Amino acid sequence: MAQPIIFTILGEPASKANSRQIVVRGGRPASIKSEKALEFERNALRQIPPRYRVRYTGPVAVTLHIFYASQRPDLDESIVLDILQDRYETQKLTKAQKEAGMKGERYLVQRGVYVNDRQVREKHVFHGIDRVNPRTVVQILPLQPQQVELALPVRVADPLEV
Repeated sequence: MAQPIIFTILGEPASKANSRQIVVRGGRPASIKSEKALEFERNALRQIPPRYRVRYTGPVAVTLHIFYASQRPDLDESIVLDILQDRYETQKLTKAQKEAGMKGERYLVQRGVYVNDRQVREKHVFHGIDRVNPRTVVQILPLQPQQVELALPVRVADPLEV
């Protein structure tokens, strides 16, 4: 059985849902993360040990012990799950390239513990209070496929062998 990856991210994660801001971009309203959420994201990304950026590609189980500074924040693990995945950016295009129908290519800018948070098949999230040291203790365990027999080829017996 694989060993879990365990590390701690210092700081209090902001709720993605409750802290979004509405801004106008290009004449259209858009919903963006709050400054607190963006700051947590920047700080947390720097705290993931490089040796744990293994880019798991299969299913994983995640256990999070989130210690908030007070009872006030809602328990919301979504920003933590986001920072654990690969980070991509899209190539910026010139106006002429956009008008020509070109699409900017995505490229990997930072490896994650796993490739995408859709791989999380099991999660355990615990709420704690630590007024002095808010943090998130992260544990990630790669899972074995549960239905291996469905992925294996079926051997049909030759009637002459029976």
